[in-house]
Amino acid sequence: MLMKLIEFSLKNRFLVIIATLFIAGAGVRSALLLPIDAVPDLTNTQVTIITGAGSLPPVEVERQVTYPIEWSMGGLANVAEVRSVSKFGLSVITIVFDEGTDIYFATQQVSQRLPQAATQIPPEYGPPELGPMTTALGEILQFELRSESRSPMELRTLLDWDISPRLREVEGVTEVNTMGGFYKTFEIRPDPNRLNAHDLTLDEIYTRVEASNSSAGGGYVVHHDEQRFIRGEALLKGVEDLRNIVINRSDQGAPLLLADIAEVTIAPMARQGAVSRDGRGEAVTGMVMMRIGENSRTVVSRVKARITEVQATLPDDVLIDIIYDREDLIGRTLHTVLKNLTEGGVLVAIVLLATLGSLRAGLIVALAIPLSMLFATNMMLAFGVSASLMSLGAIDFGLVVDSSVIMVENCVRRLSMNREGRSRWMVIRDAALEVRGPTMFGELIIAVVYVPVLMLEGTEGKLFRPMAMTVLFALFGSLILSLTLMPALASLGLPKVIKDHDLWPIRMLKKVYLPTAHLAIGNPVATIGIALAMIAVSIPVALRLGAEFMPRLNEGDLLVEAARLPTASLEGAEQMAALIETNLLKLPEIKTVFCKTGRPEIANDVMGVHQTDVWVMLKRPEDWPVPKSRDELIAEMEVVLNENVPGVAFGFTQPIEMRVDELVAGVKADVAILLYGDDLATLASKSKEIERELRRIPGAADVKADIQSTLATLTIEPRREALARYGVDAAEVMDVVAAIGGRNVGQVLDGRARFPIQVRLPESWRESVDLLGQLPVAKAGGKPIPLSELADIRLEETPPTVEHDNGRRRTFVSANVRGRDVASFVADAQQRIAANVELPPNYEIDWGGDFENLQSASRRLMLITPIVLLLIFLLLHASFGSVQLALLIFLCVPFAASGGVFALAVRGMPFSIAAGVGFIALFGVAVLNGLVWTSDAERRRQDGVAPREAAKLAANSRFRPVLMTAAVASLGFLPMALSHSDGAEIQRPLATVVIGGLVTSSLLTCLVIPAIYPWFAPRNKVGD
Repeated sequence: MLMKLIEFSLKNRFLVIIATLFIAGAGVRSALLLPIDAVPDLTNTQVTIITGAGSLPPVEVERQVTYPIEWSMGGLANVAEVRSVSKFGLSVITIVFDEGTDIYFATQQVSQRLPQAATQIPPEYGPPELGPMTTALGEILQFELRSESRSPMELRTLLDWDISPRLREVEGVTEVNTMGGFYKTFEIRPDPNRLNAHDLTLDEIYTRVEASNSSAGGGYVVHHDEQRFIRGEALLKGVEDLRNIVINRSDQGAPLLLADIAEVTIAPMARQGAVSRDGRGEAVTGMVMMRIGENSRTVVSRVKARITEVQATLPDDVLIDIIYDREDLIGRTLHTVLKNLTEGGVLVAIVLLATLGSLRAGLIVALAIPLSMLFATNMMLAFGVSASLMSLGAIDFGLVVDSSVIMVENCVRRLSMNREGRSRWMVIRDAALEVRGPTMFGELIIAVVYVPVLMLEGTEGKLFRPMAMTVLFALFGSLILSLTLMPALASLGLPKVIKDHDLWPIRMLKKVYLPTAHLAIGNPVATIGIALAMIAVSIPVALRLGAEFMPRLNEGDLLVEAARLPTASLEGAEQMAALIETNLLKLPEIKTVFCKTGRPEIANDVMGVHQTDVWVMLKRPEDWPVPKSRDELIAEMEVVLNENVPGVAFGFTQPIEMRVDELVAGVKADVAILLYGDDLATLASKSKEIERELRRIPGAADVKADIQSTLATLTIEPRREALARYGVDAAEVMDVVAAIGGRNVGQVLDGRARFPIQVRLPESWRESVDLLGQLPVAKAGGKPIPLSELADIRLEETPPTVEHDNGRRRTFVSANVRGRDVASFVADAQQRIAANVELPPNYEIDWGGDFENLQSASRRLMLITPIVLLLIFLLLHASFGSVQLALLIFLCVPFAASGGVFALAVRGMPFSIAAGVGFIALFGVAVLNGLVWTSDAERRRQDGVAPREAAKLAANSRFRPVLMTAAVASLGFLPMALSHSDGAEIQRPLATVVIGGLVTSSLLTCLVIPAIYPWFAPRNKVGD
């Protein structure tokens, strides 16, 4: 089949060229249509259920809302984990599904259970709703709505009802999450003293307001053969309408108006979140959230275009100021990828020109680089692989063009040996047919080592499967080109008579290499001894490398988590935010700072008012006055914040990194110690013990237990005997309690806008326990009964949050790791906690965060690596039909691995999953080099040359191909290994391993294998 394909390509050269141009053109189109993001989306398949619970404290939210909804979700298909968080007035349940579950199938399952779940919770709470269908990478753009003349409430109203609806219309946007400013409400503040004076209760106010705000339809009447529709409208339109509501009439007929017993005003809704920026105070912001599976670059462009349109319709004094734009990170990482690919491609082309000895041959082979990549983009679009740092960043053009190098190099060699005057077409045909097997076999070996990477699952699978698929696509394209386009171009472009000779760099290297190789062949025992010693030395070096899951991608911006005691107020957070912003802005590297405290109305984040996310937008590194690393900048920021902002614990991370950690593991940290148990007090005390132990471990940073203290909670509990004595329902008492935080009694419609009407007690009454006891609840004998007569009012301590994991209560202690690897840190932590923290029965510890990902990926690599090695061995055995020769070439694997280990150690890099994938890729290239050398030596031995002499001849003739293969593979990765631009952190370990391993494996191929080849050469008769 391969012979027919090559002959067809040579007979139809222009057809092949036109077909190639067509595929290349389609590849350009595919590249423009490919979804592009900085990194692959690591979020697992999950559905979030968000349920509002009024003003319930966390324990009551757990009991009345979270538990019933969790139970109603039991029995869903493909569920891997159910997590929940019960906060003040909010329940958030996250249902994580098995890998590969379709998100729409998962959402449909949960949606079908929501009506049942709604019936299981009290009617005054909820209803349970699905969270936005987005992921950790869904927060693509944030903006601030600014004005010098308008209040935060006016700006918030403008954002909620005019700007957000228009942005939600953009294709690919699932939600616009608004935060900051004040949500407008019409607030009724009854004076309890006046209520008592008029013998009124709060329930009567609720009833009268609700009865005064309605509309009705009266059908229609026929008038002169025309229908006239009838409608009645008694809707409240504003403050004056509310003030004039009649509560009752005196015996003399004088009306008592709402204004006589209550203050009616426009006021902000009680909130659990706030935003400020650059020390200017209250800010109004919007977060645009992208739907799952969309192209972030395209969606951001559409949103920015719509923002431009909306800006033109806004009042002149209102400005939409973009403060976070995912397109910046995408642009920076894409620039890194394209720069590395371009530089790698140029270096490979230069090596080809220098080693092939023919400018035309070098140019023909170099064409395979862009053409293979364009073929890959077609396949990526067809298979839904997005272009990202991982899918494009790990492509080595040296590996990709290997098959074309073999094909064209043999054509050059054959043409230089053409002494009989045969036609160029016939010579190229014979040369192509001669290496069609090695061409395909070489690509097959490289492809085989990448296929098992597709077996990776979870977070590591999402990271590396796109890379493996892209490499396989490019290799497949390169193989097709080597069997079709390369022979066609060689027959057209190469001269009929060509002189095959080594260029001066090769000649100079051979002058050093050949005497060394002959010395090694003459002393095989010493040679193999040195090689084995090098492998032995690499073992303790490898054990001391340490390990981490993945290097951190430098996103270009930072996120600081500021945590105060759970009893802290939102008003105190505003003062703290101003201190943080003004002090950080003194650092010249920082462009802008904005603080987001608590949670927005759409609770995609369940922070309390004691937690603040500080978004630090940095200037470009080239604009910094003094070059410094990210860790150095973080250290400076930490000093500034700790010195100037007392009573706050700070943790440092990045926006995407934080969201990925939170959504995948439920914890925003590198390492999370998850403590499971039943009693909340025990969980809190034991987590504080674990926190103290972690702080003593070198490398621990940002250590904090989730439960730092309890919340003071005012509990109002009706006395059943008193209710029975007075004939009062418990619901009437609860209605009074609801008025402390604000009881909803309707809404005011203003065009599209809807503003709640709330009855809320005056602040002076809300703050005094004694005054609360005097609130009128219900009437007995015509006189109101005070609350203290019907209920006990007491101050209690309750936890600030209650978390579940698969139905069990849990808490956690989080920590980031700086200055050392995660694996050794966790080993030390496990030892200290086991020795110094004693857990009660039925309490257990689990480890999460990045360490959990590292463990999962390491287990998968331990399974994959033997499969890769076995496949390589089977291919080698199939090639030579000899176990001895397969073992000889297989020695390239440990030698290559030792070089990768030394390279990581020299550069101070721990082992990571990126480095692990680099080792897998390295094994394929190393074995291919050994295969090239051994094939030539075997051919000579089969021709009757003694094994030792065959080794010397092969060392001379195969030096250039081995050097070329190693050089193009190494130089293809060199820009990635040396790059320090955004996104290079993930590429660097992989490239370092491949380059270091190719150095040692090339030495093995050129020196050790020739030295010991006679030991492994088959003992069959020469010529068999």
